Amino acid sequence: MANLLADAVSPYLRAHAGNPVDWHPWGEEAFAEATERDVPVFVSIGYATCHWCHVMARESFSDPLLAARLNEGFVPVKVDREEHPDVDAAYLAAASAFTQGLGWPLSVFTTPEGHAFFAGTYFPPEPRGGMPSFGQVLDAVTDAWTHRRDSVTDTATRVATAMEELGRDAHSSGTDAQGLDSDRLVRAADALAGAEDPEFGGFGAAPDFAGPKFPSVPALGFLLSSGSDAGRHAARHTLERMADSALRDPVDGGFFRYGTRRDWSEPHYERMLYDNAGLLRLYADAAFTGSTVDAHFVEVADGIAGFLLGTLRVDGGFASAQDSESEVDGERREGAYYRLGREARAEQPRPALDEKVLTGWNGLAIGALAHAGALLGRPDWMAAAASVADSLLTAHVRADGTLIRASLAGRASAAAPALEDYGLFARGVLDVFLTTGEPRFALAARSLVDATMDGAVAARSPFTIPGGGDPVLAAHGLVSDADPSEGVYPGGLSSLADACRVLFALTDDERYERASRTAIGSVADVAARSPIAFGGVLQMATALAGELQQLVVVDPGKPGVAIVRETAERTRSLGAAAVGVAVAEDAASALSDAGFALFDARTALSDEPTEYLCRAFTCELPRPFVTAG
Repeated sequence: MANLLADAVSPYLRAHAGNPVDWHPWGEEAFAEATERDVPVFVSIGYATCHWCHVMARESFSDPLLAARLNEGFVPVKVDREEHPDVDAAYLAAASAFTQGLGWPLSVFTTPEGHAFFAGTYFPPEPRGGMPSFGQVLDAVTDAWTHRRDSVTDTATRVATAMEELGRDAHSSGTDAQGLDSDRLVRAADALAGAEDPEFGGFGAAPDFAGPKFPSVPALGFLLSSGSDAGRHAARHTLERMADSALRDPVDGGFFRYGTRRDWSEPHYERMLYDNAGLLRLYADAAFTGSTVDAHFVEVADGIAGFLLGTLRVDGGFASAQDSESEVDGERREGAYYRLGREARAEQPRPALDEKVLTGWNGLAIGALAHAGALLGRPDWMAAAASVADSLLTAHVRADGTLIRASLAGRASAAAPALEDYGLFARGVLDVFLTTGEPRFALAARSLVDATMDGAVAARSPFTIPGGGDPVLAAHGLVSDADPSEGVYPGGLSSLADACRVLFALTDDERYERASRTAIGSVADVAARSPIAFGGVLQMATALAGELQQLVVVDPGKPGVAIVRETAERTRSLGAAAVGVAVAEDAASALSDAGFALFDARTALSDEPTEYLCRAFTCELPRPFVTAG
């Protein structure tokens, strides 16, 4: 059998195409071969910019002797976790039965039916620091498979059954978001703020706030939008300390993935699209305190946007990440490039990009650029967001309305889309609408959300993946939603709930409000108990608990930058539940005709910009819209 990765869309898989390991891509063929040969499957999950994935590839997967043992006794499968997030989620959940120190590379041994019976992360080539070598792991798994097969299959069955039960329980904690009222949300924010490192910010391991420390963007977003004074202070304090730390690249402006120390120092140097998109939105929002604008936060936001547009921008969208490793003076090292100053960097090759374009992550980026561009008066950011949105709506939406998960240089991946793709992309496209006022974006976002609501099983969730998600997971009964918590960016559930919240504010269609409240209510109790893991859910619940206010500004022509900025600032001042947009008069008419009831009979009076301020569709008399400038 030969290595089958050379033609993969994923740069991570292509990087392993030269290994002596007979890698399969994720697919039914690998499990069919394992059944035929009666051997276990070795599923290795990682991503292109992962440092320890690079290390294990060099140490073990490039070793001909280890590769021969792997090929002889297993069917090796290589998975890009970014291309197949549901596969990663399914095996992360199963791996938690075997080890608590989860991360990547994730190394999972499964039966030919795909059920995990042993898992770990990085294994060294020789025993080290209490860890067995990869060769020892292969020997132990082979011995168990050969001589204790009943025990192995029993373990796999019990883990699979436990995952199914977790999946059923994960979404049964409530039925309505009213379970998270304002008082309970403030208590959750106060509790989370109490866990913040009082010196360096962020949320490290107890009791001394030790690293690793991640930006925790969803949690910070919840704190910043919460009704808790302590929560808002904690969010701003963490953002200040991160901005002044080694986690932020002083040359290119982007943020690294995490710091290994309490003070954010000694970072892992990969720079992820999702982190920087989320942080751009946070710094833009945090720049405003009442009528005061924090110039430092504006500077940080400007640097992040510059990194997104200057480094991660590729044909068709934004690259997924930039590598932590590169060659400096001919030697490949982690972080060495980023420790150089601007002039020294110019003399070295830049770290490689993972150039695959992920639909959901690009949704985060276009939403952040549009939102921050409106608040900070940056038409170039808003134009870039609209351009990428148009590209993705053309290239990543199939004729039947379903999404493409990923592409590389215009070539579509066969990976099934995830719920996050629909949620994050729809929410990002709505942000582009709210800042451009272009009806096509509102219509596109509504279609994406509607696709997830058609055929959803109401008893489990108001949303489902059109087409059913990953077919291999489904065929083998593998559960990908056993853990409903959110990681480093909002999940599919909370992002779709947020998109529904905005669509309700624009359409007065109660289907969207019901779906939003049901989705958040389904995880309300567990979210309140563990706010660090459910920041997106709690931020969404905060918006649902507030008073819906709507601001529509109608301009005789296309609204200029000053009007868009003033509309964004005014909307932000109205609270977390507010939705605001400036539109041209002809756009308002087109939106009304398309069923967006908020725009019914909205005109520019006396041929001048006119504002309509509403509370849950009960509107004040229209009045002239005057910008602060």
